[in-house]
Amino acid sequence: MPLVHEPPDHEAAGPERPLDELWRRARRIKPQYSEGELVRVAGARNQTEADFIQGLLLEEGIPSLQRRSRGFDVPDFLAAGPRDLLVPASGVPAAREVLLQSELLGTDDDVRPWGSTAWRVLAFLVAGLAVLAVLAVLLSER
Repeated sequence: MPLVHEPPDHEAAGPERPLDELWRRARRIKPQYSEGELVRVAGARNQTEADFIQGLLLEEGIPSLQRRSRGFDVPDFLAAGPRDLLVPASGVPAAREVLLQSELLGTDDDVRPWGSTAWRVLAFLVAGLAVLAVLAVLLSER
């Protein structure tokens, strides 16, 4: 007589698959990369891109977590909107190396506080203000 009640075959197939997938993912994680606070290492434009980056990190044994970026953490966006990719502090150097090798993360020389489009917009605004100032001076002299 069995000591544990076994569910029918159609019930056993459903719950076992997610546990098997989680177990397989957990076995790939290297313990030395799973310690410390969570640190943001990359950003993705949507959930699909974030899943791709998570897969790259998992191939190297680096655990990661994705969260919706600020301002996009509402249910209306679902899979759309930017995501932050977080890894434990001990895995940050390895994660940055993986992202640099896959060209998903730029070097420090490529990092700008604003994108090139923002600089162009700022230049046009300054030029527009200069033109308005010249017009104001010319009209005030009359």
